[in-house]
Amino acid sequence: MKPAPFEYLAPTSLDDALAALNEHGFDAKLLAGGQSLVPVMNFRLTQPSVLIDLNNVPELDFIRREANGVLRFGSMVRQNRLERDELVQAYLPLLHETMPFIAHPQIRNRGTFGGSIAHADPAGELPVIAVALNGRFRIQSKTTDRWVNASDFFQALFETDCGDEEMITEIEIPAMRPNTGTAFTEVARRHGDYALGGVAAIVTVDENQVCTQARLVYLNAGEVPMVAEKAAQLLVGEKMSETLLLETAVTASSKEINPTSDIHANDEYKRHLAKVLTIRALKTAFERAVR
Repeated sequence: MKPAPFEYLAPTSLDDALAALNEHGFDAKLLAGGQSLVPVMNFRLTQPSVLIDLNNVPELDFIRREANGVLRFGSMVRQNRLERDELVQAYLPLLHETMPFIAHPQIRNRGTFGGSIAHADPAGELPVIAVALNGRFRIQSKTTDRWVNASDFFQALFETDCGDEEMITEIEIPAMRPNTGTAFTEVARRHGDYALGGVAAIVTVDENQVCTQARLVYLNAGEVPMVAEKAAQLLVGEKMSETLLLETAVTASSKEINPTSDIHANDEYKRHLAKVLTIRALKTAFERAVR
């Protein structure tokens, strides 16, 4: 199929892009990598009258590390760059580890960090990682400039805290704490398919290998990235043990996620999968934290 007719705009600066979005608002769509938008347009599930192409806006394509350890990413950074960048590998191992799980290399060659965040697919890896790492997003329009925490940005299925005249321009992720281990794992029917379920785990320990902080965030376990706060709190003040990991996994999978049945798996299976993946991810995160 072919998309419905539309006007094509290709701004060469952020100011021009924001001006175009301000003018057309609800009737416009932003084109980043196009890996989600273009198929939807081809099926005519969305029919924007204006397409604003961000691929010629250099201000949106950068990765840099600040003096305080914060990493900042332009929204148009390609996913394959995140996969290979030395700063990401050195300072955000969770993000680095997750990238190969995203679709296929051909998709990652075009897909962007900001595009995946804005699309807000509950089965998407990057929204989960942004929430797990306590990231935040810079959202701009012609008249406003604000920051939103990743945990507040995703509101419902494919719905975000981003207005019709606004766009994500930057992603910021704080520095990792010392003695922190991370892990990401998911299961899909085939590599590159949408995951049936997955989890990002972050564990910080003290000199006695006692957990001082933990975080668990799940994908495809609800309409938004699902944070298992009560389960993670069970780890705090404790050393890793098989009993502790099982209790944490059971709490998260039975009480804090909300998977729905689909043609690939029912909700009961997805909860079981979440339990198994939680144990695996936490074990790896603890091991990495004490190295």
